[in-house]
Amino acid sequence: MKRIAVLTSGGDAPGMNAAIRAVVRTGLEREWEVFGVRNGYAGLISGVMESLTARDVGGILQRGGTMLGSARSQEFETEAGRRTALRHLREQEIEALVVIGGNGSQTGSHHLSQMGFPVVGVASTIDNDLFGSDITIGVDTALNIALEAIDRLKTTASSHQRAFLVEVMGRECGYLALMAGLAGGAEAVVIPELETDPDSVAKELRTAYERGKPHALIVVAEGAKYNAEAMAAHFRDHREELGFDLRVTTLGHVQRGGAPGAFDRILATRLGAGATEALVRGESGVLVGLVKGDVITTPLREIVGKKKPLDLHLLELSRVLAK
Repeated sequence: MKRIAVLTSGGDAPGMNAAIRAVVRTGLEREWEVFGVRNGYAGLISGVMESLTARDVGGILQRGGTMLGSARSQEFETEAGRRTALRHLREQEIEALVVIGGNGSQTGSHHLSQMGFPVVGVASTIDNDLFGSDITIGVDTALNIALEAIDRLKTTASSHQRAFLVEVMGRECGYLALMAGLAGGAEAVVIPELETDPDSVAKELRTAYERGKPHALIVVAEGAKYNAEAMAAHFRDHREELGFDLRVTTLGHVQRGGAPGAFDRILATRLGAGATEALVRGESGVLVGLVKGDVITTPLREIVGKKKPLDLHLLELSRVLAK
């Protein structure tokens, strides 16, 4: 093998740059030429890629986001778009591709692999819903950013005897909301996996108020049926149900924008290096992830179209501990 390419796709995650750096430098160590594809699959279709040196990836370990950029590409979802992408790879004499991203990104990896091109995926998504890895790049940092915000909000909530409704990211997966709620001592957690209506949340808040709590906290995933906006609208019309005065905070993309913490830098470095090691072993059509502390590969065919389930026992635990 002489030439490989690396791209980042889907939503950015803190630690993606560390993974790029690891792929590039371990590839160069093997005397490969490593190309970076700009703006994910969209850049692959446009043929926007450039050779990367060790210096090109210097100073990016601590940066959030992705130096290569990322973009959604509807064209890549078509066979014609994927054939265009493959043509550009072959024109550059690229022999294998490393894709750093989550579920949608690895579905794209699988499609390319089925078309006969060597691809290795690297597990990266703040949702942590990807099979093949116990934890994915970006999760730890995003969770700690959310938790810091929650801790700050609880301080001001206690000062004014208020309830705070905090919306965190998670369109289809409530992992961040559940873990932030558990770690932050929330009175209620609302996630897409389990429908929770405003009345039941109001009951939890009222109970907390009657127990003499100086504040209350609800953590809501953005993809829940009753998200923060819907919950707030209901509570504005039924303020007497809460006991507390209510404020709403939406964290949004703040969770993605932070510099990666130590855990994510190390995880991304291990998985990026694991991707080039997989290529050396001749593996293709696999995802590199962390399982029980070890870097392993899982066939993409066992991953695509699935979503890693939440441990809903933790939701009950958070409810018990909120008393």
